[in-house]
Amino acid sequence: MKRREFITLAAVATGISPLLKACASSRVIGGEIVGASAETGHRVRNASLPDAGENRETRVLIIGAGVSGLSAARQLLRKGITDFTIIDLEKNSGGNAASGKNEYSAFPWGAHYVPLPNNNLTEYLAFLEECGSITGWEKELPVYEEMHLCADPQERLFLNGRWQDGLVPHFGLAKNEQQQIKAFLSKMDHYRRLKGTDGADAFGIPVHQSSTDAALRVLDNITMEEWLHQQGWNSPALHEYVNYCCRDDFGTPHSIVSAWAGIHYFACRKGTAANAVYSDVLTWPEGNGFLIKHLEKNIRTQLQLNTVALNVKQKEDSVTVLCYNEATHKAINIKAQQCIIAVPQFVAARLLKNGSRIATTAAHFHYAPWMVANILTEKPAERSGTGPSWDNVIHGSSALGYVDACHQLPGNPLVRNLTYYKPLTDDKPVDERKKAQSKTHENWCNEILQDLSKIHPDIREKVREINIMIWGHAMIQPLPGFIHGPQLAAAAQSVGGNIHFAHSDLSGISIFEEAFCQGLYAADKVIAAIT
Repeated sequence: MKRREFITLAAVATGISPLLKACASSRVIGGEIVGASAETGHRVRNASLPDAGENRETRVLIIGAGVSGLSAARQLLRKGITDFTIIDLEKNSGGNAASGKNEYSAFPWGAHYVPLPNNNLTEYLAFLEECGSITGWEKELPVYEEMHLCADPQERLFLNGRWQDGLVPHFGLAKNEQQQIKAFLSKMDHYRRLKGTDGADAFGIPVHQSSTDAALRVLDNITMEEWLHQQGWNSPALHEYVNYCCRDDFGTPHSIVSAWAGIHYFACRKGTAANAVYSDVLTWPEGNGFLIKHLEKNIRTQLQLNTVALNVKQKEDSVTVLCYNEATHKAINIKAQQCIIAVPQFVAARLLKNGSRIATTAAHFHYAPWMVANILTEKPAERSGTGPSWDNVIHGSSALGYVDACHQLPGNPLVRNLTYYKPLTDDKPVDERKKAQSKTHENWCNEILQDLSKIHPDIREKVREINIMIWGHAMIQPLPGFIHGPQLAAAAQSVGGNIHFAHSDLSGISIFEEAFCQGLYAADKVIAAIT
């Protein structure tokens, strides 16, 4: 099995234009734009606050039921603390690891896999045992459930009019481009094994355990594109290849991503197992929603959804949070001894009504918007080359292709859910958010089907419905100077002894392991304060 490799986006396959014209059909595609709850979240920005008609108390209040908030709740429960409440503005928990389902299968609404974990992540590995993803141990190495390891064929690339196996292009590339890609991958493998002068991994998970070696951290001061040029690598194919990776993992082009972050993507994975290698991935029909279900299963009585926090007031011995329940249309005051704010920093700053924090966040914390579409379709016609895979990418597309949510299921169903991903990177994030909100369901469907018609010429006729999710602030952007900068470190510090923060944006990289660890850190601070 191969891990997600990487793609160059140097040219569009020939013969596309007639296909695009052919798919200009008047057929109406079913479905809708389903979220996320931007209108509810924007209540936090309102100047006036409602009066609370009810008062409640809890020992610990967690604001946000994404991965970090749920991880914090799990840790509290493991340490014997059961008097806590976790709130979230959405109808379902999970944040950008949320999922959905229909009569054919479950499907992801965001993150859809996790790479094989590094072996130093002991709490994370224990959690994967709880999930059944680790079934045992052999010679101190984990044994992964075969049904959770991504099945072959794992990935393919549509390039020069045909499908090829894997996402690194090897069909029709000039020898010079092949040599540069090989040299780049060799350099990334060097960084994967490299230790800093302090003995720590050059690029580790969690991020804060990476080497503090100044010769490595200087990479955070330039962009990934600049670093490639410094190495003398000017191949358009290589640059497009790296650009795809940065847009895939950070929602951000390589022309503005920190070189340290870009290299981290390639060099941070070092996990070993009895039946898998570091490049393997774990996935499920619902994507990381599988992990969310396990995180929340023991805390459902403490989980209060459809509830948005509006204001956080701190006293020396308590924290009072004004909340609004969208289902009951009532405002509630929740008083807690300890509070974990497990939401993005731009939201946390507004909850605290802290002008300095709001300004710092606006200046230094930038978030990438995404569009995710779940496409219910009969099996479409295929182009020549490698057959259908889990991950299917179109060379030259501004989107990232689609994953087949039915890939891990037995059999070969005739009707499938395909999850299509597109980071919105043409303009600045704020402009992309405005453009995304202005588009209709029909606009999005036409855009998606034009793209997919390059690889499935009859897709418009086969599609039954398309549902759209707009993630306005899907993930933090690791721009130069951010990950190792003072603003990120300062934002992670607790306020007094009773307000703590937990979110993947405090790592500078939006991956499951970082969010999970941020929840652990915050929970441990709470435990230290109350025990």
